[in-house]
Amino acid sequence: MPDQLRSVMADPPLSDSDADSDNGQHGCEHTRRHADLSDSIFRSYFEFTGRSLTTPADLSKIQSFLTSSSSGALSCLICLERIRPSDPTWSCNSLCFAVFHLFCIQSWARQSSDLAALRASTRLPITANRAAEVSVWNCPKCRSEYTQSQIPKTYFCFCGKLENPPSDDPWVLPHSCGEVCDRSLQHECGHRCLLLCHPGPCPSCPKLVKSRCFCGSVEDVRRCGFKNFSCNKVCSKLLDCRDHTCSEICHDGPCPPCKVRDVYWCQCGKKEEERECCDRVNFRCENQCEEMLNCRRHVCSKGCHSGECGPCPLQGKRTCPCGKRIHEGMSCDVAVPLCGSTCDKVLTCGYHRCPERCHRGPCIETCRIVVIKLCRCGSLKKEVPCYQDMACERKCQKLRDCGRHACRRRCCDGDCPPCTEVCGRKLRCNNHKCQSPCHRGPCAPCPVMVTISCACGETHFEVPCGTEKDQKPPRCPKRCTIMPLCRHATKVKPHKCHYGACPPCRLLCEEEYPCGHMCKLRCHGPKPPPNPEFTLKPKKKKHVHQSESTPGSPCPPCPELVWRSCVGQHIGADRMMVCSNKMQFSCENLCGNFLPCGNHYCTNSCHALKTQPCEECNLSCEKERTPLCSHPCSLPCHPGDCPPCKALVKRSCHCGSMVHVFECMYYNSLSEKGQMTARSCGGPCHRKLPNCTHLCPETCHPGQCPSPEKCSKKVNVRCRCQTLKKEWQCYEVQAAHRHAGSDPKDIIKSQYGLGLLPCNSDCKIKLQAIDSELQQRKSKAVEVKVPDTEKHVPKRKRRRERVQETKQISRLQKVASTIKWLLLFAIFLVALIASLYCCYKGILWLNDWMNEIEDQRLRRRHHHHRI
Repeated sequence: MPDQLRSVMADPPLSDSDADSDNGQHGCEHTRRHADLSDSIFRSYFEFTGRSLTTPADLSKIQSFLTSSSSGALSCLICLERIRPSDPTWSCNSLCFAVFHLFCIQSWARQSSDLAALRASTRLPITANRAAEVSVWNCPKCRSEYTQSQIPKTYFCFCGKLENPPSDDPWVLPHSCGEVCDRSLQHECGHRCLLLCHPGPCPSCPKLVKSRCFCGSVEDVRRCGFKNFSCNKVCSKLLDCRDHTCSEICHDGPCPPCKVRDVYWCQCGKKEEERECCDRVNFRCENQCEEMLNCRRHVCSKGCHSGECGPCPLQGKRTCPCGKRIHEGMSCDVAVPLCGSTCDKVLTCGYHRCPERCHRGPCIETCRIVVIKLCRCGSLKKEVPCYQDMACERKCQKLRDCGRHACRRRCCDGDCPPCTEVCGRKLRCNNHKCQSPCHRGPCAPCPVMVTISCACGETHFEVPCGTEKDQKPPRCPKRCTIMPLCRHATKVKPHKCHYGACPPCRLLCEEEYPCGHMCKLRCHGPKPPPNPEFTLKPKKKKHVHQSESTPGSPCPPCPELVWRSCVGQHIGADRMMVCSNKMQFSCENLCGNFLPCGNHYCTNSCHALKTQPCEECNLSCEKERTPLCSHPCSLPCHPGDCPPCKALVKRSCHCGSMVHVFECMYYNSLSEKGQMTARSCGGPCHRKLPNCTHLCPETCHPGQCPSPEKCSKKVNVRCRCQTLKKEWQCYEVQAAHRHAGSDPKDIIKSQYGLGLLPCNSDCKIKLQAIDSELQQRKSKAVEVKVPDTEKHVPKRKRRRERVQETKQISRLQKVASTIKWLLLFAIFLVALIASLYCCYKGILWLNDWMNEIEDQRLRRRHHHHRI
């Protein structure tokens, strides 16, 4: 079983979900068949070197060929047709390793070699057979030269070991034998290629060898393909001067010339000058040598030189100036005689000889023999001196070797110069023109290779220009580098590299609503900007606007069912509603919330407290003050405690002689004892004692006066007729009244102490005189006077009448003053309107006057112009 089959069976390829649907089952089978061909081809190489030690650039060319071959993008540069697995092919083994159809390269090689043989036979003095033998042909891509014997005649595999390799083996690379390549590696290291038969160049040699750096001072074990290295130290090799060493960093190739400057002598030893060490060997001065020759008669006429000057050039055999007569044994200081014959030296024209006799010195410079000459283009014949060039004024119209353009030089000779114009013919790719000099035969294929890559650029292959329109992008096994923008970036399943938009995320959204629920729909978050669709690279550089990311659609309203209370937050009035439905409802209950006053409840129907505040409390404050006060709070109903009562409270003193005025808050905040103290006036009590008519002698005090029965005031005691009179102590009088059987409390002031003394004889005489006087008073009182009721009017009524009269007079005065001000305002308004009207008329008149003046000025100007 081949190695490729074993590798494929061991490591089955992953399915590609991004494969094109138009390939169908065949495309999937083809992908599965060639998925691991590269791994199987490189397996022996990686087993020897290890993957981590291999530079990707070593195998990039082979990988590109394998990608093109496995994807069916391998095309022939000559015919621009796709190379099928069953087509015989030939690949260049020099530089480009391009693959061509065998028939195409044979036709190309024959045409190129025949054209080269034709050019060689017409331009070189060789026969046509010899030209055909030495003719060469070039690779259509890299232009490497091949001989005619190297024209391919048989279809070989890439490594050249198997003739007509099979194309029906699905586990072998097309046009490959499936065996180890075994070609000699580059740099002729002596090792062989370890890869399986493959297209493209062989990689660098992976074997480990001991090698020294360029300067030879460091020895290291390296890969054979990279055994040449620099130790980055000073080279220190002995230079060609054998005196100095190389000061460059360890380098490849010969050391540079010695640049050390010093003073050196020239070769003849006459001049000393400062020069670089590398120039001292060839240092020659501008003087002649002038050393005496061995003849001792002449000096050396050479320039500055090293070594001996040599023998005298005038010794030995000598000839005359024309060279026809030879003289031997003549001394070097004797001149050679002339022979007298014709000179016959060929002149500078190359056709005629010198007609002069043997002479010393050069012959005549210009040949003056008259000959018949044709112009260069052959259109004019004329007799002219031989030295004179014959040329006409016409332009040469001969076709050049390209067979397309005529020679445009003036009177060109027979051998027209090669055509130097650019060919400019359109190549078979239909994208470029031939940039080679104008030539015969078909143009070379377009050398441009178009790179077709996947979206990430990791997988790519090259196709000839002109075949890219029929190609499809390679299938890349790498992961897509575009990071998802939705919230499932760490959970979403990765997908392969692709063109266009990434596949949509298929997970549930699960984004949390502000209400706390989760969105249960499929992910609808933002999408990253898509890769551009697969198109060929534009021929001209254009500014491509990068597509922006697609914003995701917001989550729909939350569809969950929740219990929601009314706007008044009443217990037992909840309803089942959709969570996203923010509609508020009111129940049939009263609001019942505390008013801002904090004392009463809202009597409105259920309402939202935030948007519709409760009603205002318009009741008066009914709180009890602290301390307790009989005055009501003057503020409307309010929260918190009432302000301190500032009402004035009148309180009489204990004796009742004066009235104190207190602030209610101050008075009620006092203790009972403090209140009693504050109400005291500080003076005598002035209260009447209960048992007598005297006042209390104590300081103003609360309660009953102390010991009223012990009043010590003096009282006048009289008899019944009030004739007798004595002074007693008040408590004696009280005791006497009690002894007489009467209570002192019931006795009026005028009767107090009256009748306590017994009457005598003088009392009777006085009573009789008093009775007579009373009778006289009664008689006078009978005469009653009639009052004058008409003239008697109360003072209050008179004052009221006078106020009414003054009020009536003031109203009349107001009406009169109002009428007067209205007349003044009307007069002012009329005057203002009249002044504005006059101003308007004046402005109109002034405008008419100025227009008239301007017309007169224009008339005068026209009149002057006419004059």
